Amino acid sequence: MTGFSNSPRIVKGGLVLVDADSSSVKRVIALQYNPDTLSRRLQPQQMNADAEQSEALRLRGPAVETITLEAEIDASDQLEFPDQHRSVVELGIAPQLAVLEGMINPTSADLLANNNLANSGTLEIAPMESALTLFVWGANRIVPVIVTEFSITEEAFDTALNPIRARVSLGMRVLSVDDLGFDHRGGSLFMSYLQAREQFASKAASVGFDTLGIGGIQ
Repeated sequence: MTGFSNSPRIVKGGLVLVDADSSSVKRVIALQYNPDTLSRRLQPQQMNADAEQSEALRLRGPAVETITLEAEIDASDQLEFPDQHRSVVELGIAPQLAVLEGMINPTSADLLANNNLANSGTLEIAPMESALTLFVWGANRIVPVIVTEFSITEEAFDTALNPIRARVSLGMRVLSVDDLGFDHRGGSLFMSYLQAREQFASKAASVGFDTLGIGGIQ
């Protein structure tokens, strides 16, 4: 709180875990502090090098986009009011870290169920399916992602060695219709994201040839 009634409301980035079949929301994860930087890398899907010359300008599909960020989690604010944050006093930020780790781990129940199937002689056991993860960075950027890189650096601890400050590095690859298909909930969200980018591009100012120091293209 700043004490100013007209202080702007800061929207937080975060992740939403969705059931891929029912589209029901399983969990919303908000970043405690928005990262100062967010890196995006787009790799175009061009035709293979051995393609015919007439195919050189063709694209096989949407560019493969990766997103990386570093988030900070700190219990200092909560520890100033211990009566209101008993779990933080007892466990530090371990619960918040456990939620993030849960995005890339199957549940113990799923592991036990598959182990029981294997012990009962089931010949083919389907791989465990994770929730559909959506990266949300404002209303205009809601994209399905898969976590490709995840690391935690715990930087401070309480007297019971619970972490109370940590940095989380998160790498994600955007899932497109090439990965999910057009009928999948994640595929439709990707298409909305792509269409939003096209709308942004249409609002960008256009310039003339003179800006480039040329009179035209011969």
